[in-house]
Amino acid sequence: MPASKTIRARIVRDGSACFIPLDFDPRAVFGKLRVPVKVTLNGYTYRSTIAAMGGPPCIPLRKSNRDAAGLEGNETLDVRLELDTDARTVTPPSDLAKALKAASPAWTRWQELSFSHQREYADAIEQARKPETRLRRITETVRVLRARPERKKR
Repeated sequence: MPASKTIRARIVRDGSACFIPLDFDPRAVFGKLRVPVKVTLNGYTYRSTIAAMGGPPCIPLRKSNRDAAGLEGNETLDVRLELDTDARTVTPPSDLAKALKAASPAWTRWQELSFSHQREYADAIEQARKPETRLRRITETVRVLRARPERKKR
């Protein structure tokens, strides 16, 4: 069974930004600091990564996840963290995939992106309300990825 931990935490909300501060060292539970986890709060589970951006470790809480959990921010509740060992893949919308594949080397650059960045691009396109907005976002994604330098191999 994957490593897990349940804590009692107060969600910190600063304007539209929210996060869950951690009162323990993730290395002791998960083996490293920046680790993918499944987060369950208020009966809702989402996938994230423990972050440490110059301060104590925390878990980002996107508005979409906060809304799905029925939370406003600033609540105190139990938070269950479980090591996320499942593959992290994003299937791009079909119209985005077609545009990326037609604009070399955009498809290769898409595949080099992290799960989080792929998800951000895909979500922005899927959330467009108007066809022209969707097309503009696809065009911009292709432009940005075509201009992106090749990722260096480690």
